[in-house]
Amino acid sequence: MNASDNPRIGSLFNGAIHWLAFRCDIPMNVIVAFDLTERKVLEMSLPDDFAYNDPYYCDLWVFGEFLSLWSMGNDTVEIWVMKEYKVHSSWTITLVLPIDGISTQYFSPICCTNSGDIIGTDGSSGLVKYDDKGKFLDHRSYGNDERGSQVVMYVESLLSLPVVDSVQS
Repeated sequence: MNASDNPRIGSLFNGAIHWLAFRCDIPMNVIVAFDLTERKVLEMSLPDDFAYNDPYYCDLWVFGEFLSLWSMGNDTVEIWVMKEYKVHSSWTITLVLPIDGISTQYFSPICCTNSGDIIGTDGSSGLVKYDDKGKFLDHRSYGNDERGSQVVMYVESLLSLPVVDSVQS
């Protein structure tokens, strides 16, 4: 699977939608955010030591109260959090999750529960659960379709996106 087969869903955090992106003009991976209130685009650097090889094996997500990155490699998933929003030096590794107990050898975090458990997908048709300390708790499959499935988090909100007036000629 390549990155074009895996469309990215933006992560809503702090009033802005965030995506991982690649800057072609200065070959570099960055976080691009669109502030919904200010209607401005901003850019943030990834952590200095963040291992980012393939977009299929890393992404942004919201972990508790923090903008977070995950990256998979060598039978583990590293979870980085930005402790202070837009402060590059505040990036820190928070957890390293073992994925050797997952049959697909893949884990992509989706959300965390109120108790701090981390829920994610196994890249196929299953869900995986870790506790807030990174201990593997459960792995369940929900079908056997070789194409797998897509899972996303939905949060209902009273906030509506602003309407942009369009002028027709």
